[in-house]
Amino acid sequence: MRLNTLKPAKGARRERVRVGRGIGSGLGKTAGRGHKGQYARTGGGKVKAGFEGGQMPLHRRLPKVGFRSKMARDSQEVLLYRLASIKGDTIDLAALREAGLVGARARRVKIVKKGEINRAVKLSGVLATAGAKAAIEAAGGSVE
Repeated sequence: MRLNTLKPAKGARRERVRVGRGIGSGLGKTAGRGHKGQYARTGGGKVKAGFEGGQMPLHRRLPKVGFRSKMARDSQEVLLYRLASIKGDTIDLAALREAGLVGARARRVKIVKKGEINRAVKLSGVLATAGAKAAIEAAGGSVE
């Protein structure tokens, strides 16, 4: 076997149909495209995704649903037990950022009760759920 003698298997490659080559070919005149209309034109048949021939498309017929809060982008939650890893008694937004518990984009932070805290901490400028507030005060801390 030589590389210069390799050929595809018999019947594996078909010759392309030459359309529009006279009445005898069976695909003369309109070349299998029918008469007139969008799909008979050159470059025709191209329609935008979702186009329904002028009928109001489905994505515009359906009602708009839901709401995305712009405040949610700048808000974050911190779990109560993670406050134990922060050094210092006062916990504010800067301390949470420094500890890597909230991102740089966070403007509002809320402490959520999950786990326990054993040391007294003072929250300032940070929101807390009722359960988290009770747990912090039970440990001897305070929430401003």
